[in-house]
Amino acid sequence: MGAYKDKNGTWYAQFRFTNWKGEPDRKTKRGFATKKEALDWERDFLTQSAGNLEMTFEAFYELYKKNLQDRLKKSTWKMKTSVIESKILPYFKKKRMCDIKPRDIVAWQNVMLKECDADGNLYSPVYLKTIHNQLSAIFNHAVKFYELDSNPAAKVGNMGKEKTHEMLFWTKGEYLKFAEAVMDKPISFYAFEVLYWCGLRLGELLALTPADFDLEKKVLRITKSYQRIGSEDIITDPKTPKSIRNIQMPDFLVDEIKDYLDSLYGIADDARMFPITKSYLHHEMRRGSAKAGVQKIRIHDLRHSHVSLLIDMGFSAVAIANRVGHESIDITYRYAHLFPTTQHAMADQLNMARC
Repeated sequence: MGAYKDKNGTWYAQFRFTNWKGEPDRKTKRGFATKKEALDWERDFLTQSAGNLEMTFEAFYELYKKNLQDRLKKSTWKMKTSVIESKILPYFKKKRMCDIKPRDIVAWQNVMLKECDADGNLYSPVYLKTIHNQLSAIFNHAVKFYELDSNPAAKVGNMGKEKTHEMLFWTKGEYLKFAEAVMDKPISFYAFEVLYWCGLRLGELLALTPADFDLEKKVLRITKSYQRIGSEDIITDPKTPKSIRNIQMPDFLVDEIKDYLDSLYGIADDARMFPITKSYLHHEMRRGSAKAGVQKIRIHDLRHSHVSLLIDMGFSAVAIANRVGHESIDITYRYAHLFPTTQHAMADQLNMARC
């Protein structure tokens, strides 16, 4: 181990080690304020290289990032790092991975249970579960790939609960009242028309460009999704491979999209047609619902409303799943209560078969 003072008064670490190819190598890192910081960095580097769990949680987190960052969608990774770096790392960063016990997890949970959001409200059970899951994922990684004996977060168990939302939806009549109420803002009206009549996810809508529409064939192609992360617009692949799909549009919607594109004079084929934010559409949902006198639902519930409409029209789970980018088993499970029951018909057929 070696820490040396540089000409500018800062410290640097310089040492030899065996790299991942089994070859001798040398490492130099400059810019440390103290000799101790340089030596600490050298120690963390060597323990990371060796996969030694005597490294600090902070050092293991750097290793975790190197291992996983390129395997996850950018939006997913941003969410993970935001939670970890604000709610987990400050508490555990200086503890050695091998020294973190279930009692440490309990103590951390007790801190989180007293934390409040920007409005002064205690964290919701759903958010607490999300935070705990991120910590548990780090320890699972250590167990699976770095021979940590066990996951202390899993031993303690979660401090929150699963995200559950009551499935709400509008009837066609309720949606038409809402649509009329938001016609005074064309971008809102056309956005909601696409969401309701095509069953899109919000990220899919916000990623749409003129090139995604073949108005002659009346087809909308879904190939991407939009996320706003910090101050950056991110275009990613859709949620799942099944989400990449072609949607046949009804004639009236084709005409509406033509009118909307005509109003966007000179828009490029690859430009976003709906350069608005999620918060804008949430606001418009509240405004339109109040104005129309219909129950307030979430934007994602427009997708439920589309599925409900198709079920009511008699389409199969397979056909609906292909249209909205789901697996048919998911449609059957989530919307089972909306499909007409066939139990009596089955019993009648079995009676006939028995005779």
